Amino acid sequence: MRSLGESDGAGHQMAKPKATADRELAAMAAILSALNGLDGESIQRVFDYVVGRLSLNARLTSSAPSIHVSGSSSPVPEQVRSRRASIRDLKEEKQPESANQMAALVAYYLSEIVEGDESKPTINTGDLEKYFKQAGFRLPKAMPSALTNAERAGYFDAAGNGQYRLNAVGYNLIAHGLPRAHGMVAKKKKKKASR
Repeated sequence: MRSLGESDGAGHQMAKPKATADRELAAMAAILSALNGLDGESIQRVFDYVVGRLSLNARLTSSAPSIHVSGSSSPVPEQVRSRRASIRDLKEEKQPESANQMAALVAYYLSEIVEGDESKPTINTGDLEKYFKQAGFRLPKAMPSALTNAERAGYFDAAGNGQYRLNAVGYNLIAHGLPRAHGMVAKKKKKKASR
């Protein structure tokens, strides 16, 4: 009997024996069963651990296809390439400096980044608490007022029943305004101090 992946002499790869294929399908079913109920970030951590532990070369770490823009030398925007980024990754990339900015980031994440059942157009206090914790961002002292404060800051519109929708100002803050250039803020402060 030939080993798996052996050629048949004419250069054609032979099919895997049925027993091996059945074992592979059983292994896949066991993995899917073990991952059932975990969120995307948790699944990614498990996948990364297993790939590293087994010293495998991961061909794809995301279900998103590679994007190539023909006739263009400009890179594809980071937000498109990392469509499946975790809330922690997005927080580290955007570096929000306040609970108001982090609330806007959570709403942006849920409305623009995640897909499927987790995606939602509005957020509430429960969403903030869940995603602040997942992102490793310090919880505000008064969580119930966090969204109303972010609304007053101009990032949200009230949608009723404790729900808030990210508005254009909040969207632009996350998509285009963060991270802020800290060097420019420091220069402005120095200028005032030298007067």
